[in-house]
Amino acid sequence: MNRQGEKLNMDWKKIVIAVVAGDRREQEIARLAAATGATVRAYGFPWPEGGIPGVTLAVDAKAALAGADFALFPIPGIAADGALFAPECPVKIIPDRDMLAGMRKPAHVILGWADKNLKAHGEALAITFHEYESDVELMLLRGPAIVEGVLKVMIENTDITIHKSRICIVGQGTIGALLTRYFVALGAYTHVAARNKVQRAAAHAMGAESHGLDELAALAPRLDAIVSTVPAPVVGRAVLQKLPPHALLVDVAAPPGGIDRDAAKALALKFVWARGMGKRAPVTVGASQWSGIRARVEAIMEGRK
Repeated sequence: MNRQGEKLNMDWKKIVIAVVAGDRREQEIARLAAATGATVRAYGFPWPEGGIPGVTLAVDAKAALAGADFALFPIPGIAADGALFAPECPVKIIPDRDMLAGMRKPAHVILGWADKNLKAHGEALAITFHEYESDVELMLLRGPAIVEGVLKVMIENTDITIHKSRICIVGQGTIGALLTRYFVALGAYTHVAARNKVQRAAAHAMGAESHGLDELAALAPRLDAIVSTVPAPVVGRAVLQKLPPHALLVDVAAPPGGIDRDAAKALALKFVWARGMGKRAPVTVGASQWSGIRARVEAIMEGRK
């Protein structure tokens, strides 16, 4: 369907799609991509025993991308060294100019977000990047899986119940607000730290105690856990050194993350960088991501006519 709800007369069999890097969500994305009739090649995510119907496993990322019209990279952000999110791949996948050059032009890469180096390669090779990490609809669709993943991390890394524990959610974007709602419902003494006063008011209305970011250091001695959703360094040593020794730090943000990991290590605080929590429910989340990817592919193809 296009944006007006009209069915597109689109021949998927003429399209080559490369699914590169990721986790078990990409298995579902690749399966659904192949179900359209497109030629699909894959590399860099866990390969299931028995394979994926209609999907060819490439020997490396360059081979997967060769001749592809579309490349699908993961939503979780690119690491500082330029590597794509691929936690179970034995080698780092850093898309450079040589790797991307084999795509069929005009080529398109659909991903969470691209760093400046990747964008520079794209500009040199006439490859267009389509970023969708900030797509609120898709974030909400995968939000429950992320929340369940965070709850799992907290249960496995604490000796107390979430109920009656003192937890601070840093940031009140789409995922921060969902976490706040769930922690309040579970009976935690839920605190929220955010810059935006409207978001703080919304957290207050949900039953949380709201604070500005400048209040974190004063709040820290009373906390059992901090969960950061902000992809910028907002929880530094000044806050961390005031936490009790048992406090758990969970960072769900994309690189560089919101918590100073080096300071946490130096202070012997338990820290979990919970990237890619959507993998908690790979079939559900993979299908939601594919819905967004498919809409973008169809819009691009419609624009070519």
